Amino acid sequence: MEGKVRATHLFSFTISLLFLSSTALNYQTLVPKSLPSPPTLSWTESETLSFSEPDTNTTRTLDVELHHIDALSLNKTPQQLFNLRLQRDASRVKSLISVAEEAIKGSGVNVTRAGARGAGFSSSVISGLAQGSGEYFTRLGVGTPPRYVYMVLDTGSDVVWIQCAPCKKCYSQSDPVFDPRKSRSFAVVPCGSPLCRKLDSPGCNQRVRKCLYQVSYGDGSFTVGDFSTETLTFRGTRVGRVALGCGHDNEGLFVGAAGLLGLGRGKLSFPRQAGIRFNRKFSYCLVDRSASSRPSSMVFGDAAISRTARFTPLVANPKLETFYYLELLGMSVGGTRVSGISPSLFKLDPTGNGGVIVDSGTSVTRLTRPAYIALRNAFRIGASNLKRAPEFSLFDTCFDLSGKTEVKVPTVVMHFRGADVALPASNYLIPVDSSSRFCFAFAGTMSGLSIIGNIQQQGFRVVYDLAGSRVGFAPRGCA
Repeated sequence: MEGKVRATHLFSFTISLLFLSSTALNYQTLVPKSLPSPPTLSWTESETLSFSEPDTNTTRTLDVELHHIDALSLNKTPQQLFNLRLQRDASRVKSLISVAEEAIKGSGVNVTRAGARGAGFSSSVISGLAQGSGEYFTRLGVGTPPRYVYMVLDTGSDVVWIQCAPCKKCYSQSDPVFDPRKSRSFAVVPCGSPLCRKLDSPGCNQRVRKCLYQVSYGDGSFTVGDFSTETLTFRGTRVGRVALGCGHDNEGLFVGAAGLLGLGRGKLSFPRQAGIRFNRKFSYCLVDRSASSRPSSMVFGDAAISRTARFTPLVANPKLETFYYLELLGMSVGGTRVSGISPSLFKLDPTGNGGVIVDSGTSVTRLTRPAYIALRNAFRIGASNLKRAPEFSLFDTCFDLSGKTEVKVPTVVMHFRGADVALPASNYLIPVDSSSRFCFAFAGTMSGLSIIGNIQQQGFRVVYDLAGSRVGFAPRGCA
C-alpha cells in the first residue's frame, strides 16, 4: 500500500513538473496562412534587356533579385508545388550527403555515362542541384552583348555553368540556348592552364588543346563541355573573365533554368572568383512567399554586411571545401535549452564526418536523428495546447489549426557559437495542405551531416563573409 501511495505521489509530482515547465515556456504568435500561390516573375524590360559598357573596375556592390524556382513551374496548384518541393528536397539532401561521404572516402564519383559520350574523363565535382533542387534563381546576362537567361544559385556547389550551343543534348529551358560563337568575350581555357588545373578532375580535348569540365549529380544528371571564361552582366553591372562550364551535353531535370551560379566556398565558385572586386562577401534574404509579394534579394560586396547581423565562425572541413560549415552548440524550445542536444551531436570530426552546414537549396532543416528527436519531443510538450493532426510526408509532428486566426507556439532558438538565432514561428510551423494542417518543419537524418535549410532562413539576411571566415544572421533583413 505504501508503495502504491509513493508511486502515486511520484506520478503527481512528475505531472506537476511537466505542467510547471510548460507554463514557464516562452511563446510567440503564429498567424496561420495558406500554402503560397504560384509566384510570378517581375523583371522589367530595362533590367533584362538594356546594355551599356560601364567601367567594370569601379563597381564594388552588386544587387540582384532572386526568385523561387516555383515561378518556372507553370500550371501547378499550391499543393502540387509544395509536393514537388519536398521531392526536390529529398533529392537535394541525398546529394549533399553523397558529396560529404565521397569526400570522407577521398574518392571521386565515376560517371561512365558522360565518359561514354566522348568526354574522356570522370569528375569528383558533385552538386546538390539534383532534379533542379536549387530553389532560387536570378536573371543575368551571359556574353557580349549579353544574352539574358535564368540561372539557379547554389551555395552547395562551386562550378558556374550554362547550356551551350551546339548541343549534343540539352534539356528544355525557358530562354534560347546560349551560343558562344555570338559573344565577343567568350574564350576557351587551354589544357594545362592554372585555371584548368583548379577543376577537381579536368579533361582535355587533345585535338584542339582545350580544357573540359564535368559536373555530376546524385540523381545521375550531369553537364559536360568546354571550360571557358565569359562576361556575366547583373542588371547592367558587368563582371569579366568568369570561369564557367559551357555545357554541350546536359542531362537532367533542371526546371527551365539555363545553368547554375555556384556560390560555394571552393576556388571556382563565383564569390571566390569575383573576390577581389566584391571583397569576398555576399548575402541574401529569402522572403516568406506566403507573407510577402516582394522578391528575395542577393547582394555582393561590402554592402552585403548587415549591421544587425550576429556572426558565427566558419568551420573548415579539410576533406571538403565547398560547404559552409558552422558550429551549432544546441537548441532551445520555449526559452529552455533542450537537454538531449549536446554540441557533440553536431561536431565535425577530423575525418570530415558530421558537422552542420547552411544551405540555400535545402528547404527543410535536417538534424542528425538523436538531436531531431530531442527537439521534436520538446516542441510537442510545449505545443500540447494544439490539436494534433496526422503525419505528412517527412513531417511526423503536425497540428490541425482549422478555424484559428492565431495560435501560441513555443519559441525555437538555434545556438551557434557566438550567435543565437531566434526563429519566427512561420519558420518552423508551416502549412502543408489546404486543410489547415501545419507541421513542424524539421526532420531527422541518419547521416552525421546536419543541414540548415531555407525555410528556417526565411526573413533573415544571411551574410557570407568569406574574407572574415564567418556567417551572420540578421533578423528582418529583407526590408
